[in-house]
Formats: sequence, structure tokens, C-alpha cells
Amino acid sequence: MFRRTALLALPLVAAFTLGQAAPVRAEGAITIALDANIVGLDPADLNDNLSMTATRTMIQGLYGFDKDMKMVPVLAESTDANAEATEFVVHLRHGVVFHDGAPFNAEAVKLSFDRARDPANHLKRASLYAPIKSVDVVDEFTVKITLNAPFGAFINNLAHQAFAISSPKAIATYGKDLGRHPVGTGPYKFVSWETDTLTVAKNEHYWKPGLPKIDKLVIHSTPENGSRMAMLQAGEAQYIYPAPPELVKVLEKSPNLDVVASRSIYARYVAMNTLRKPFDDKRVRLALNYAVDKAAYLKVVFNGYGVPLDSPLPTLLPGHVSQTPYPYDPAKAKALLAEAGYPNGFETVLWGGNSTITVRGLQFLQQQLAAVGVKVSVEPLESGVAAAKIWNVKTPEEATTMLHYTGWSASTGDADWGLRPLLYGKAYPPVLFNTAYYDSPKLDADIEAGLTTADAAKRLAAYADAQAVAWQDAPWIFLGSDDNLSAKAKNVSGIYVLPDGQMLTEEAAIH
Repeated sequence: MFRRTALLALPLVAAFTLGQAAPVRAEGAITIALDANIVGLDPADLNDNLSMTATRTMIQGLYGFDKDMKMVPVLAESTDANAEATEFVVHLRHGVVFHDGAPFNAEAVKLSFDRARDPANHLKRASLYAPIKSVDVVDEFTVKITLNAPFGAFINNLAHQAFAISSPKAIATYGKDLGRHPVGTGPYKFVSWETDTLTVAKNEHYWKPGLPKIDKLVIHSTPENGSRMAMLQAGEAQYIYPAPPELVKVLEKSPNLDVVASRSIYARYVAMNTLRKPFDDKRVRLALNYAVDKAAYLKVVFNGYGVPLDSPLPTLLPGHVSQTPYPYDPAKAKALLAEAGYPNGFETVLWGGNSTITVRGLQFLQQQLAAVGVKVSVEPLESGVAAAKIWNVKTPEEATTMLHYTGWSASTGDADWGLRPLLYGKAYPPVLFNTAYYDSPKLDADIEAGLTTADAAKRLAAYADAQAVAWQDAPWIFLGSDDNLSAKAKNVSGIYVLPDGQMLTEEAAIH
């Protein structure tokens, strides 16, 4: 969830057509329709890209990304690091104020960081702050961050939206309710957040000259593909993400709409709960990998926009190392199931989100696994239900997850965050997102080696070995990495989907 070099923009811009899309309203407002619900507005307490995107409109960090996911300074001007990569002295931007008038300075950085990393606050992103030993104010515009151990990619971590800095006045005023009263230094100020709609307004005192260019931005949650498309066509939304992949060819004929396609760093997979039968048996997990046709998955679910996974890390994430693919081989899958003691298959439950595209993926997997005798009951979950059933369980014993269809993008742009939150033995929910409840001492040692060295070659070697271990143990059904597809009115510009699926809206404009 951090930086990245010229990772990708592959701007496959094409014009779409589906009737006549109405022009953007003249008052300078843009509505973006996205495919899930915002669950909160405190960057330190969020797991999902949509909510992180929402906070980006208002709350900024020391570092961030440009549209190609290259790391750039934001509220920091520069950072000095010692040779061991254990001490980072950050020089802060002068003259910046929070939306509530509080000054941005080193004290604000320390307060925000100390709050996020305090275990007593039970914030979801506390694990990202775990490498930090102390945060010290050097002077008004200089802060020193000391780590527990060397971490060469720490500045990349600072670009993650979880490190966005909230107003000290807001922290004091709202406490645990900060997620409903976001106050930052960003281009837009909070106006309101209803069940499915966030409204933010232009920050007249934004520190970047000439920005923002619009008066109001609205983010509307619209999980159903057809509804998002209807909003775009009617001019009720001027930008939608994701664009329904099955409608891309149709949309290309529209004189009033553009489609933008770009490569992503998303990994789609099914986590198998390795602590529960039958998924505690590696032969079963391998069987399910052979049972799913990955090319067909991408064609059916994403209309071919994407590539199969050949590692736990997607191809474009730095540090990715290709593994030997699991070919589609139902006969081999059945043989492995029989060898494991399931000649007639078994019954299980598959959970996932409730967006149109996710449900399509659930149904595809149900059909594929049925062909080898695995009878799957599919349960799409609304985000609040998923939080309760998947993410908020306190112990592995309480977890009722069997199969979990999900996706992940390493929003640091670093291999560590593509592996550690998902496969580390200390990353079980609610701490992180290892819903496979996978625990490999070998892989854990690799992750720890990569995390605690400043030597780039050693880090890459450790992560290469970790990928090989996870691939061979198969705690997931490895599926694919789909492209980012969005659609917009032609007279809208300056909105970008990053390779990790989050969005930049700072430069949004109407022409």
C-alpha cells in the first residue's frame, strides 16, 4: 500500500457508448459511483480501498502517490535516514493548516502516529505502525521516527493512507468518533456522510495553488453494475469504478463517455481455512487449485481483462517471482480428493462480497468446484456482515470461515505488504487479514527476514522464497489479477484509479 515507480498507467482510453450521457452539471460538482459501501473515515481504522479512497479526499500523509503510483512527498518535504534504516528524520512542509484551523506541525504528526499505534485504541491499521519504536518532535517542523529494527522500505509505508494525519483538535474533540468527523489538510472538507453517500466540498485554503478545481465531490456507493451504468448514462454520476467489464465493448461506442483501462496490483484468490477440515489437508487445497480454470475465471468474471496469478504476488508488484502454474486438470483434482479421503467430494460454504462482479465470481467458483464433487453453498455478504463474521473474530477457534473469495492490493507498492498481512502466522484476524489461518514457520522466517533488513537484495531473496513456500503449500486457490476499468463523462478529467484500486481526486475537473 505504498509507493511505486512508474508502475503502470497503461492508459487504454477508449470511448464508450450506451445512449447519450448527460453533460456534467454546471455548478462544479462531480459524483463518483463506486461498487461498495464506505465503512468509516478514520484512515488508521480502515481495511478497504473504497473507504481509504474516501479519506484521501480530506486527509493527507507525509508521503503519497502520483497517478502512476510513484511515491511523492506530500506533507513532508524530505526525509533523512541513517545507514541502518532505523532512524528517519522527516522535514515537514510549512504553512499548512487543517480544515479546522489547527496548524500542521511536528506535534500533530506525533499525536496522530502515537494514537494510531497505541494498542489501547484498537485501530485496525495499528500493525502498520508496529515497526515504530518512538516518534519524537525535534522542532516545529521536524520529526524523528525511530524503528525497532532496520526496515529499508519504511518510507514506502509512510505513503500508505493509514499514515494520513488527522487534526489534533479533531482527535481531542471527537475521540473514538473521529471516523465520523474527518478533519485533515486535503483538497476537500467533510460535509456529510449518509448510508451510501459521502459529500465533500472545496477547501478554499488548500496549500496547493489552483486546487481543487471543483466546488463539490460526491462519492456514492452503488454495488450493482447496472445501477452504476444507469447513473453514468443519466448524468447522475460523472465517473464510475469499476466499469462493468462485460459492457466495455458496448460503452466504447458512446460519443460522450470514455473508458480507462490499466493494469493493477490486485490479487484475487480464495482463502481456505487451513485449521478446519478438509482444508487442513494439503492434497485438498491442491485439488481445488487444479479444479478451477483460471483463464475461464478471468473471461467469465472480468471479460478477459486481467492475467492469471502465478504467485501470491501479482505480476506488477515489485518483488514478484513467477511460480509453476497449477493447470486446469479436473481429473487430477478428483484423484487428489480421493487420495485425501474424499472420493465423492464434500460440502462447504463460500463467502464473498455482494457486488455484481464479486457475486459472478462466487457463482463461477461454485460451478467449477461442483464439477469435481465439491458442493459449495455461496453466501454473498454485505460489508457490515462480513466485518462481523470474518474480520472481527477474536480467535481462530471462533472463526467460522471455510472458503473466502477476496482480493488484495499491496498499497505500499512493496512485497512485504503483499505477503505479511495475508500469510504471516501472526496475521490472523482481527490483527490482519490471514483468513486462510495459514501458519508456516519457514514463510514466517522469510517475512521477518525481509522486514528487518535494509539490504535490498536480501529483502528480495527473502520474499522470493516466501512466494515459493506459499505457492507449494497452497493455502489459497490462486485466481487472477484483474485490470482496473473505469468510465467517465468526456468533460471530466483529473480522476485516477491507482494500480492498487484506490483513487486520486485532487485534480478532478470539469471542462
